[in-house]
Amino acid sequence: MSKTYEYDLQVKNKHLDDLDHVNNVQYLQWVQDIAILHWKTLIEKETFSYGIWVVRRHEIDYKRPAKLDEWLTIKTYVSLTKDFISHRIVNIYFKETMSLVVQCKTQWIYLNAKTMKLETIPKRIIQLFN
Repeated sequence: MSKTYEYDLQVKNKHLDDLDHVNNVQYLQWVQDIAILHWKTLIEKETFSYGIWVVRRHEIDYKRPAKLDEWLTIKTYVSLTKDFISHRIVNIYFKETMSLVVQCKTQWIYLNAKTMKLETIPKRIIQLFN
C-alpha cells in the first residue's frame, strides 16, 4: 500500500456554511491542502527537479456533516500511478469515532515544469509513493 499522510484539525467558524455544517468547498480545499502537504513531505529531502501536479478531476462523496469545534482526521494516499496520471484518495473522519465524513478520489496529471505539457511520471516519483 502507498505511504499515507494524515493530520488532525478542528472545525472553525470560517469553515461553516449557512446550515452550520462544514461547507462543501471547504472540504475540497482540505483535499487539495493535504495532497500538497503530502507531496512536500515526500520530496523535502530530494534534490531532483520535479514537474508539476495539476488536478484533472475530483469525485467527492459527503457521508456525514461536520460541525463547529468537532475534530477531524484527514488521511491521504496515492492509490495508482500510471503513465501521466495519479489517483489520490483523501478520507476525512471524525477523529473520536473514525466515522467517515467525506471521501474524495482525485485524479492528478503530471506536467513538465518548463513546457507545461503532459509527461510520464518518473519511476523516482512512483517509488516515493510506495
